[in-house]
Amino acid sequence: LERLDAGFTAQRQFTGNAAHELRTPLALMQAQLDLFSAEHPDLLPETADFLRLLREQTERMTQMTKTLLEMSELRTVPCNDHIEIAPMIEEIFTDLTPLAEKNGIILESTGDGTMTGSDTLIYRLLFNLTENAIKYNRPGGAVRLSVTPEPEKLLIRVADTGRGIPEHFQRSVFQPFFRVDKSRSREYGGVGLGLSLVWEIVKLHGGTVCVENSSEAGTTVAVSLPLR
Repeated sequence: LERLDAGFTAQRQFTGNAAHELRTPLALMQAQLDLFSAEHPDLLPETADFLRLLREQTERMTQMTKTLLEMSELRTVPCNDHIEIAPMIEEIFTDLTPLAEKNGIILESTGDGTMTGSDTLIYRLLFNLTENAIKYNRPGGAVRLSVTPEPEKLLIRVADTGRGIPEHFQRSVFQPFFRVDKSRSREYGGVGLGLSLVWEIVKLHGGTVCVENSSEAGTTVAVSLPLR
């Protein structure tokens, strides 16, 4: 077990170091592409398309690097904040309103609860689940978050009205780089790490996360988090 733990630690450290080293060249590439675009506003259509592709893929790599770095640093984050879930959900809804309005998605929440953990990480957990539910929803659909306090834990459900996840994929969606619909993930800039980060955050807090149910009427993801 000690050797396994040492191996996982080394792997996590390598991932963090690699992600950290990638940030500077990626930031330089983005800056140079932005500068070139600003200095050459009258490009040929095919050149402009090529430049746009470069910028999109550089941004995608930057987001992937940022998420990998976050995942590698999870164990160093203190988990002793007093967290009120309802105000946090309101803040997340405010941040995601532009994306929801673009897709005609209604955001709703019910219930409240408090827990002890990392405020930053629980925010990221709920943000990722909500953003995912918006992106892979039907136009004009809804995303509903419910918080149910139980004696020793909080049960948080994130439900959407999307097309559902096939049963044989429901466990795989929390694996790194896994995507049910690769074409739609490319459309929205997904890199397949959002739900993997959710899994890691839940695990760090001693909780569980799963696809509770999924059908053509939508998907519900359930998160159970200990109060302390």
